[in-house]
Amino acid sequence: MDLRYEEFCFADPLFFDLQRKPEHAGDEFATRLPTPPEGWVALDKGVWRHLQPPAAALPGQGWKIHVSATMDSAERVLAAVWTYCVEHGVPFKHLRTKGILLSRNAKYAARDASGKLVTIYPSDNKALERILADLSAVLRGEPGPYILSDLRYGDGPLYVRYGGFAEQWVESDGARVLAIRDGEGNLVPDRRGPKFEVPDWEVLPECLLPHLEARKNGDPGQFPYRVDSAVHFSNGGGVYLATRLADGKELVLKEARPHAGLDRDHVDAVARLRREYETLRRLDGIPGIPAVYDLFTVWEHTFVAMERVSGIQLGSWLAQNYPLVRREPDADAVARYTRRALALVGEIERMVKAIHDRGIVFGDLHQLNILVDEDDRVSLIDFELAFEAGGPGRPALGAPGFRAPADRDDFEIDDYALAALRLWIFLPLTTLLEFAPGKLPGLVESVRRRFGLGHDYADSVLDVLTPRRGAPPVFSSELDKPEPDWAQVRKSIATAILASATPERDDRLFPGDPEQFTVGGACFGVGAAGVLYALDVTGEGRFPEHERWLLAHLRREPLHRPGFYDGAHGIAYVLESFGYHEEAGELIKGSTRLVDQTNDHSLDTGLSGVGLNLLHFATTRHDHTFAEGAMKIATRLAGTLPNAAPPGDYGRAGLLSGWSGPALLFIRLFEHTKDEDWLDLADRALARDLEECVETDDGSLQVRDGDARTLPYVRVGSAGVAMVAEQLAAHRPDAESVAGLPGLRSACVGEFVAHPGLTLGRAGLMVALAMGRHRGRDEEAERLIALHLSRLAWHAMPYGGGTAFPGNQLARLSMDYATGGAGVLAALAMTLDGTAALPFFGGPQTPVTPDRWM
Repeated sequence: MDLRYEEFCFADPLFFDLQRKPEHAGDEFATRLPTPPEGWVALDKGVWRHLQPPAAALPGQGWKIHVSATMDSAERVLAAVWTYCVEHGVPFKHLRTKGILLSRNAKYAARDASGKLVTIYPSDNKALERILADLSAVLRGEPGPYILSDLRYGDGPLYVRYGGFAEQWVESDGARVLAIRDGEGNLVPDRRGPKFEVPDWEVLPECLLPHLEARKNGDPGQFPYRVDSAVHFSNGGGVYLATRLADGKELVLKEARPHAGLDRDHVDAVARLRREYETLRRLDGIPGIPAVYDLFTVWEHTFVAMERVSGIQLGSWLAQNYPLVRREPDADAVARYTRRALALVGEIERMVKAIHDRGIVFGDLHQLNILVDEDDRVSLIDFELAFEAGGPGRPALGAPGFRAPADRDDFEIDDYALAALRLWIFLPLTTLLEFAPGKLPGLVESVRRRFGLGHDYADSVLDVLTPRRGAPPVFSSELDKPEPDWAQVRKSIATAILASATPERDDRLFPGDPEQFTVGGACFGVGAAGVLYALDVTGEGRFPEHERWLLAHLRREPLHRPGFYDGAHGIAYVLESFGYHEEAGELIKGSTRLVDQTNDHSLDTGLSGVGLNLLHFATTRHDHTFAEGAMKIATRLAGTLPNAAPPGDYGRAGLLSGWSGPALLFIRLFEHTKDEDWLDLADRALARDLEECVETDDGSLQVRDGDARTLPYVRVGSAGVAMVAEQLAAHRPDAESVAGLPGLRSACVGEFVAHPGLTLGRAGLMVALAMGRHRGRDEEAERLIALHLSRLAWHAMPYGGGTAFPGNQLARLSMDYATGGAGVLAALAMTLDGTAALPFFGGPQTPVTPDRWM
């Protein structure tokens, strides 16, 4: 899982959410604290509770104090800080619940925010010095995790960082981020990385100088290893490649931070690392399990030195070898993969048996803890959750899709993970079983038939993974039928979307990607506007009560982003189509300053999305002023294009993130003005995105993302480039960039796609293929579209009497346009009816009756 998603999985078992509400009575800190004195203002905002004294006047930025605490000390520490701040009239905020504190200190929580229980806002540097001295005496001896972004004051739980007090925003790398003002008064990003930094224009207060010196000096003991490179970081610590100074031996160092990286039983990274050390000593001599050399502590961190084993993670091995992600693999390719996969599974099973023979439960078997070398030899790593069979220690952490249910004990925990692995290696969707265990029989049968596996193999998976108590009925949706009723499919998706609505909440209406908690719950991509648009344009209806929520949210929350998918212009587009013309116009007018400040070229968050929307308004309102605004933006983009940054280490090309967005704006301006120069610009902009594409081993053209990955998707990927190239081909089929279309389209045909959604999944690939219909019927493309339609059943999930789909990372369900059910609904309408359900992509196209292909 992308580590950014883990924090949003604590609050709800079905949807991404912030952990705002207490998990149980007594979980909320405010219930254990006195009522604030008269005149104090208490405000709950997100995960924080803000407390402001009467007539407090604070600067916009300055040195702030953070207080950390453990789960056991949190109430005691907060009570002491609360008393001090109230007595001295100091503004502060604290996390609202113990559950939030746990989620923010979890193993994969954001490292730059971890550890913070309280934030205190001194009025100036004198107040900073006084508060630190006073609280240091009050909190002496209290434990807490180290706050990596801050400077520690003394040896207690107090930390200091320079940053913003008031909420200000600035654009950075194509995104709106919190800001502070530099020495010249300019807004710059308020950097919050996992290390302490003093801004260039700021002088460190004198009271902090001894503490900075102490930090630089570190532990007086000599570190017996040279760290050569970092392999991985989590909130609990790091993994490094290192050299032992005594003899030059290359090995792996694992680091654990005290009180950090908590699991649900509040066990920290240090305790787990010590457990791993003892486990590896007991497993010494088993081939494929790393030898362990040393356990030591330097400064406050614990380290284990162990053997460096070769190979790549099984997840990466699957990505490189899985035949169903390639263009129509033949039977021999599938058979070769099946033989290798079965051999790997057999080797893993033998290793797990050897571990069990030593009386140890591995406890964390999954694709990231299995390494495969060039000769398909297997190693197992990461034994921090291992425990002795028959004793306490069942892991409170676990990988989604592999962690055993609560009714499995001891060796059964590993047996469950092995059975999940037997399914995952042929269809890596085991995470879905945590939402819908009733899908198990269907997924297993798909695997058995597609890879020619025997019934014994299928039974070995079913017998172990089927829930023992209250096994749910087999889940089968309309999508599983040989000839689905597509009207019923769409109605079912709309039913699930509407069942998920939470109009009682202020922050979001429909659950979606966690990005909605950053950009706001009203936006087009991951918020309410896009969902309501999809329901309307696909014929599933208008919902006035939800439209009222959208309007009320705009009155409550000022917008800090001008973009189409993440800000004001996307919402204005939807409001205009719903007839809220005055509100739409106000949004556009109110975002003018934000548009002037941005240099982002993208359709997602930047200028091309704004320009396309202005051109749309020029058409709907017959108002040339909007067209002039669009042309002004297009001119800015044209001036930027020659100096566009060259391709970097990670892909950005695609419809929403790359230069394909500006290319689409240039094409629409040609259609508006008949000026051929706009088509020249579109060709050059697409050529810029094509510079990021490489030919893969199956002959397709995909966006390069790092050294080992390519992307075929819409947001960032070749499908998004193909969509705009199709638009250019309609006017200039001999354009240089259009020549890349066959390779781009061939990237849209994989039988397996990890996600179902529109911008980063199967639905978008399907739509990209359908956009080629302007050239006439293509039997091959229609067969591949039918394949995508049939494979949507793999991701279909039951919810609210309808059909839902998981969002990014498959960790939770999503209903939004970019990653969830609304986007799938729109894609079906575009593919089956030719409905214009993707903004700025023209009017109705020729409907199609899909051919079934299994």
